[in-house]
Amino acid sequence: MNYQNVTVAGSGVLGSQIAYQTAFKGFYVSVYDINQEAVERAKERIEKLKSRYQKDLNATGQEVNEAYNRITFHSNLEKAVENADFVIEAVPEVVEIKTEFYNKLGEAAPEKTIFATNSSTLLPSQFAEATGRPEKFLALHFANEIWKNNTAEVMKHPGTDEGVFNDVIEFAKAIGMVALPLHKEQPGYILNSLLVPLLDAAEKLLVNDVADVETIDKTWMIATGAPNGPFAILDIVGITTAYNVVKDKSNKTGDPMYEKLAKFLKEEYLDKGKLGVETGEGFYKYPNPAFLEPDFLK
Repeated sequence: MNYQNVTVAGSGVLGSQIAYQTAFKGFYVSVYDINQEAVERAKERIEKLKSRYQKDLNATGQEVNEAYNRITFHSNLEKAVENADFVIEAVPEVVEIKTEFYNKLGEAAPEKTIFATNSSTLLPSQFAEATGRPEKFLALHFANEIWKNNTAEVMKHPGTDEGVFNDVIEFAKAIGMVALPLHKEQPGYILNSLLVPLLDAAEKLLVNDVADVETIDKTWMIATGAPNGPFAILDIVGITTAYNVVKDKSNKTGDPMYEKLAKFLKEEYLDKGKLGVETGEGFYKYPNPAFLEPDFLK
């Protein structure tokens, strides 16, 4: 593995974390997003990560500033990838958006560049041909708050070169992750194969008025000993991502339950700017959510 320059395409919640974690571990990182407004938001988002690294990892002020200074920001794709050894794609979880992005990326990136998708639920084989270099393409999936929840699921598609697969496993380790190789394509990888059905069930219980957010989370936390319930997890993941996943299921299945759930998330949360931890409110209010109160589980 000889990656030095890494591009992260898409600077949402997880894209920003991937970029900063990679820079924190000594790599040079270019962050790409679609326009200057998105780039400015990325700068703010990544700037806020400094204090989390100092609090959670005991990083020094010098370390967090040096990491930030290894990052450049771009709204021009050709400029963002001109020196890239490796591109990690973290654009919205929408098939059409990803396909269009890979068509452009395949033309813009140098021949040497390896591509990885951070898609949560979509398969790399869906985009392999669009990349123009299917043998140099695979999935590299991170969990939210990656500096703490440091899993990196590395999943190939049938056409991925074995050497590329092994190099990306080494890269994951180099940025402080526990590399988890998947030898077959699996929608949702390991983590989301386990997690998504839980979140799905919780959202349905809520939208069908079976129980409220706190009761559902409390039930899960007490019964399993988990530190977070499903709605606390959804706030960390981000309600925009949750909405995109539900909307995709609605479009694919035509199931009125998913249509109802997508409408609920949009009207009650997205349209009101309640996107989760990042905006200070989602299913809970931050920085002091109810589930952290001493009496929550009583």
